[in-house]
This record gives sequence, structure tokens and C-alpha cells, in this order.
Amino acid sequence: MSPKERKSYLIAIKRRYLKANKAEKQVILDESCHVCGYNRKYAIRLLNKRNNFPLKQKPGRKPRYHSPSLLSALKHIWFASDQMCSKRLKAVIPLWLPFYKLHYGELAHEDYQALLDISPASIDRILKPIRAKQAQKGLTGTKPGTLLKNQIPIRSGTWDITEPGFMEADTIAHCGNSLAGDFVWSLKLTDYYSGWTECRAVMVKSNWTPS
Repeated sequence: MSPKERKSYLIAIKRRYLKANKAEKQVILDESCHVCGYNRKYAIRLLNKRNNFPLKQKPGRKPRYHSPSLLSALKHIWFASDQMCSKRLKAVIPLWLPFYKLHYGELAHEDYQALLDISPASIDRILKPIRAKQAQKGLTGTKPGTLLKNQIPIRSGTWDITEPGFMEADTIAHCGNSLAGDFVWSLKLTDYYSGWTECRAVMVKSNWTPS
């Protein structure tokens, strides 16, 4: 037998061998040693090694989002959006795609349509290795806690605001590369409905009432 024929033969009997009981394996080993002329220990090693021959893949849908050009386009949009989370990025992609050509060049029709159809889960999967390489964007001066969450009513879920009065608030630490010592914080409040924004500079985050 030629090496190619031996390989094809071993692929054919390997599936039987891995599913067989001890007695059946002895019979298959005798058969393979006789047909291929292998030493018994070598035949056992070949048949027990699970990755030496490619097993038949399960049928399924071909991967759609593996195009290098698609990955490049998604990266451009992600960085331009200041690295949004996948759910928000999914929402802005249709708004940004018409202007993609002006900044990054022509986009293939297949990639254009794939970006419109892509799901947040697929965005997370594609961008995962890129996110891992990105350095931390900045320091954070906010620690998660449950005390204030229980004391202050916070609206969660989808925003469906039809009148002013609901705000988003955030603080920014002007501390350079270290949170040590005294420094100024920016407090920013934005009314979600009107977009009206108020900013104040404060020295500390605790025990301070904005005027």
C-alpha cells in the first residue's frame, strides 16, 4: 500500500476503533497491522491520536464574517465611534456606512450588506482579539457599589423619554496618570430629552451639593 492509501485506510477504521470495546479493538488492531504492515504499538499510537487525521466536519452554515476587508471596515467604524459596545455599534453602523467611502475608500457590496446584517454577538466575537490588544483608555475614579444603587432610583432598560427631567450624569478626573492627591473633577449632567448639558468643576466627589 502507498502512504496515501494507508492514510485513507486508517481514517476509515479509526472511527470504528475509537467507538469499539476492548475485544473489538484487538480485532481492528490485528487487521490494521496485517493490512498496513505496522508494528502493533505504532498502530495503537496512530489510532489513539485524535488529531492526526482530520475528522469529517459537521454540516452547517459557512462562516460569513471572516473576510479581512469586513474586519478592517468594522475596526475603522469601531475606533471612529470611540470603541462603542457591540449593541450601540450595531445601532450606529447603518448611520455611518453612507459616509464610510469619504474617509476610508470604497466598500465591497458584500461587506456593506454584512455590516448591516451583523449581530452584536458577532461584533463581540470579531473584535475580541482587537479589544484584548488595546491598552486601558484611562483611569477610573468610580468604584461599583450597591449602597447608592439601592438609595437612588435609577431607570434601567431602553430609554423612551417624551419629556425633560431624566438625566445622565458622569464625572471626569483631571488627575493625569495618578489618582493620588488633590485634583479637579468635572461633573457633567445631560438632560436626555432636550440635550441640555450643565458642567461644574469640583475638588472632591463626596459631601458636595451643586448650586
